[in-house]
Amino acid sequence: MPHRFRLPPRSKWRSGIRTATKPLHLLALTALLLVSGPLVRATRIAFYRPVLFREAPAVGSTPVDSPQLASPTEGLRPDPIDFSTEELRALNRRFGVHGPQPKLAQLFTEGLDNLLPLRSHTLEKIVELDPVILAESRRQHINPMLVAAVLFDELQHAKPGENTRLATQSGLFSTHGPAQLSLGEMVKQGLLSPDATEAELDQARLELLDPERSVALLVGKFARLSKDLGLPRNRPLMASSSHRDAKGLATLAYLHNGKLDYPGRILRYMQDPELHALIYGRRNRAISPLI
Repeated sequence: MPHRFRLPPRSKWRSGIRTATKPLHLLALTALLLVSGPLVRATRIAFYRPVLFREAPAVGSTPVDSPQLASPTEGLRPDPIDFSTEELRALNRRFGVHGPQPKLAQLFTEGLDNLLPLRSHTLEKIVELDPVILAESRRQHINPMLVAAVLFDELQHAKPGENTRLATQSGLFSTHGPAQLSLGEMVKQGLLSPDATEAELDQARLELLDPERSVALLVGKFARLSKDLGLPRNRPLMASSSHRDAKGLATLAYLHNGKLDYPGRILRYMQDPELHALIYGRRNRAISPLI
């Protein structure tokens, strides 16, 4: 009779399998716990601890005015060139300002700013006016960079021939000189009578053409507007020191030109490194090698 293969008894078969696989089960379970533990902990932290909330301290240890919610915009300052509707209405009612200039004019202005020869020529004119800018600004506590930025913009975008004596006396232009000021500004500063004669008006127009006189009148205009707006008059406004000062500088620039896009351009010029160096940099005269 052929030999037949017989399995061991069923009880021994079960016992053998259980005994053989028990260490493998323990090893797999241990590995699963080791891997899943940190994953579960990280998931719990991510989903059950919102990042916008600070850790709550013990009861009674926090002042009433200390908020527990951290604002997403915490530490950010509002843009000083953003005027609210109420601010624009008040300025329009008091000073008669306008909205932004047309888009085509804005593109033309940006194009002129990118002409390097024109920029270099304008900076040379600012260098000539530097002494009077510093002297008048110091005397009236006006930021000289505001004065320099406005002069840079007006000189950069001046119409050809508008600052000549012939063009001034022709009556084609209402503003004159490097700062582009009108006879009305001289009246507001008490330098010209409201009922001045034609001869007095012609003389006043010639004064506006004088560069140093124009700078002095521009600083006087900012001093006058600062007083009307209730801005500090015992020190220059500094955009880096406070938002109130930055807002005051933007408002002064807005009231000078009357266009809503003008303050942003002036504040940008005030941060121009080259223009900044011309006003605050020390320029020593070259010493002759023969000395």
